[in-house]
Amino acid sequence: MPSPVGLLQWPSLTRERLGRLERQFLPLLITVLVPIMLLPQTATGHRSGNALLAVLISVLIVQSIRTVGLAGAKVGFVWRRRAYSWFGWLVLASMWIPVLRGSWQQSSIKAAVMTGLSLFFLLTSVGLVRILARVPRVNAQVMAGAAAGYLLLGFTGGVLATATEVYKPGSFLMGHLVHQQLLLDRLTYYSFVTIAGLGYGDVVPGNAVGERFAILLSVSSTLYVALLVGLLLGRFIASQEVLILEEDKILKAVNPATKGDGDDRTPEPQ
Repeated sequence: MPSPVGLLQWPSLTRERLGRLERQFLPLLITVLVPIMLLPQTATGHRSGNALLAVLISVLIVQSIRTVGLAGAKVGFVWRRRAYSWFGWLVLASMWIPVLRGSWQQSSIKAAVMTGLSLFFLLTSVGLVRILARVPRVNAQVMAGAAAGYLLLGFTGGVLATATEVYKPGSFLMGHLVHQQLLLDRLTYYSFVTIAGLGYGDVVPGNAVGERFAILLSVSSTLYVALLVGLLLGRFIASQEVLILEEDKILKAVNPATKGDGDDRTPEPQ
């Protein structure tokens, strides 16, 4: 197990790279929170609503690429970051299909776009967890990154539920007839209700597919919270140990007479 000092000296995460990475966490939190709050404004069924949704998700995709793309400096993993980035740009371009066509004219296209979008956000969530596992300190920016990961998980669940409902109609019962444009909004709401364990009952699984989706989503959210709490707590303890070691070194440098006190005493002769 590496020492706390070794964690701060990790060669693949220099201080400069660490600072650049931490500065991306708060923008990521904002860019994932804004589309969640503005989803009702995009469910108009008109080109303006589709354009607004495309803009919001495009900004989120770009910020995700900027954040996850900063992690890791090993040459062997460059191709993974490039593949992730190119996949993100492809998904971004697909979000503009309804804007150019005027609406989601074919449900199969919407299902394919939502599937690609959910896969990209799943990769982003996994990448974000790996980043937070490597960050050697805990501060407000890192906490913002953890919050962004939780919100991104809920949003990803809503996107994936939308794709599931389009592929398999009736997977979710929403209490009333929901227009095609409202699916993403309603099922994103359902996703957050599920991961929070609220269970209001206004949107419920409608068949075995929806039930398995609810199981996987609730288990994933529980594991995410447990994992992040453990990681952040471990990093916080390690950072405190580093501070104690550094203070001890400073005290010994200022007062060398205290060095080794109580440790190098020789036993008195009998």
